[in-house]
Amino acid sequence: MKLLVINPNISDDVTALIESEALRSASPGTSLVVSTAGHGVEYIETRFESLIAAGAVAEIIAGHHGQVDGVVVAAFGDPGMPALKELADVPVIGITEAALCAAALQGHRFSIIAISDRIRPWYLDCVERFGLGGRLASIRSINETLNAIGSVQQDFKETLLALSRQAVAEDGADVVILAGAPLAGLARDLRGQIPVPVVDGISAGIRMAEAVVGLQSGAHRTGAFAPPPVKARKGLSENLDAALTAAQTASNAAAPN
Repeated sequence: MKLLVINPNISDDVTALIESEALRSASPGTSLVVSTAGHGVEYIETRFESLIAAGAVAEIIAGHHGQVDGVVVAAFGDPGMPALKELADVPVIGITEAALCAAALQGHRFSIIAISDRIRPWYLDCVERFGLGGRLASIRSINETLNAIGSVQQDFKETLLALSRQAVAEDGADVVILAGAPLAGLARDLRGQIPVPVVDGISAGIRMAEAVVGLQSGAHRTGAFAPPPVKARKGLSENLDAALTAAQTASNAAAPN
């Protein structure tokens, strides 16, 4: 099995964190192709930044069309999801949906620990989109200026630990989600220091992607996630145009006569 793991922001140091945790989480026999967005922002905090990132992620998926068995979008908030499912002919899993599913399987109420206050409205939107707003205990976040996105774990480890413990003691969280690729791997370091299960989005994304690929359920050829209809288009990259054409062709071939 080969998984494409995409960092939707432009930070190579965050990509290194993603790759490290993904390699630790992947099963024997799973190979990874890890890629960084070719354009966008240092790290994604807002809906608009997510919109920019979605285009970069689509380009990477298109560039690997027919070469991988599944895709992991490795930024909390899942930029481009669920629309990316309309493009790819393989499972596309966002680390938000993977982490939320993992949390929902391990407890009734969960809390999300985030790297900034600004990011919280977007995360809340994501939780509500998945229909889990009633199970969200809280979103707690760092409210200090970040020194560098690649060093958040080192700079704020004690703060993140304290926020996690507060989520359990004060908000009633049964599960804590450490949100965002900059926190990849931190759950391993904090294991045993938080009195409830702690979910890492990257590891959840890898393991969920492996599971869904292994189900061999088939591609979306019709319905809500079918490829977009054929119509005139302009200005797309060669890779994106080719991937979209391939998806549309496969969908049309599967349509009943």
